[in-house]
Amino acid sequence: MKILFISSWFPNKLEPTNGNFVQRHAEAVALKHEVEILHTIGDFKQTENFVFDDKIINGIRTLVVYYKNSKNPLQNFLRRMNAYKMGFSKMQKPELVHGNVLHNNMLFAVYLKKKYKIPFVISEHWTALQEENLAKTSANIKRIAKFIAKHADYIFPVSENLKKSLKMLGIKTPMKVISNVVNTDVFQIRQTNGNKSTRFLHVSSLIPRKRPDKIIETVHQLKVNGYDVSLEIGGDGDTATLRRLVQKLNAEEYISVFDEISYAEVAEKMQASDCFILFSDNETQGCVILESYACGKPVIATSVGGVPEFIKPGLGILIEKANEQELYQSMQNFIENKINFNKPEVLRRFVIENFSKEIISNQFTEVYIKIGKPAIA
Repeated sequence: MKILFISSWFPNKLEPTNGNFVQRHAEAVALKHEVEILHTIGDFKQTENFVFDDKIINGIRTLVVYYKNSKNPLQNFLRRMNAYKMGFSKMQKPELVHGNVLHNNMLFAVYLKKKYKIPFVISEHWTALQEENLAKTSANIKRIAKFIAKHADYIFPVSENLKKSLKMLGIKTPMKVISNVVNTDVFQIRQTNGNKSTRFLHVSSLIPRKRPDKIIETVHQLKVNGYDVSLEIGGDGDTATLRRLVQKLNAEEYISVFDEISYAEVAEKMQASDCFILFSDNETQGCVILESYACGKPVIATSVGGVPEFIKPGLGILIEKANEQELYQSMQNFIENKINFNKPEVLRRFVIENFSKEIISNQFTEVYIKIGKPAIA
């Protein structure tokens, strides 16, 4: 089938890693279908009204339309919709639109359905629509999400937790949980040189709800208490504040902070680590959990959002949200080999059998065929 991916978040020159999980979904779908990607985003520094960046990325035609941003939200929305229309005119006409995130960007999918009778599905990833966040999510965001969902043919939450939350919001559209995908060609088991020090890793956007500072403080406390431990921590967020914290603790010898790195470099760091730490206050799923498993590495993570669905016995440890004492104890138990984990090959097999490109592509295809027109051989 001819599938057009559109998304409220997608990697671009302004936000190189934003929505990279959507890009991986598109690459999975492209194993079986003819995929194109269209994205629009505002740029405050742009002088032209519209700039078209049309290229082939990982074998998929990807058109990003940058529009001139302003301080007027309504004007920006109208420009964004105009950018979508102009971009769409340059793409092949799809048989199905695969949207991502029930944000007002996806009103364009509703427009395409009304004007051209093109059905659309939505993959949902947004923490704002999780049960624990619904009370503080604006009424307008919820109203728009429900409107888009009402017109969608299918919705794919990335976790059972998120599916339950969307139902609580009053969404009655058919749903099927389809997780984020892991590139098991990149995230592989690699033999590393033996190191007596226990190496922990954390990679994220480093926003406050990820609690990177608490991970640093916990590793420092383990070191102070005599444990041979190290930490690599970083991502595409505020690394300056974390570096200042490491300096303040005089922990530069065993805690290193890194800036934004490539997908392949994330895999290399996972392969060189012993255990991944995720100490978030909220997650819809947590792609990094599965990526760590694919490298044969266990995970210590907080029991929030959809995370418990992916931390199985023998694969990782679940701890309470914001419980630094429990984080310390779990890391200490890991160092002292008090927890039995499955062999690296078992961790990896769990990902290959449930979250590889081929598996996710098959899951999407089952629904596409139900609602779209199968391509004629």
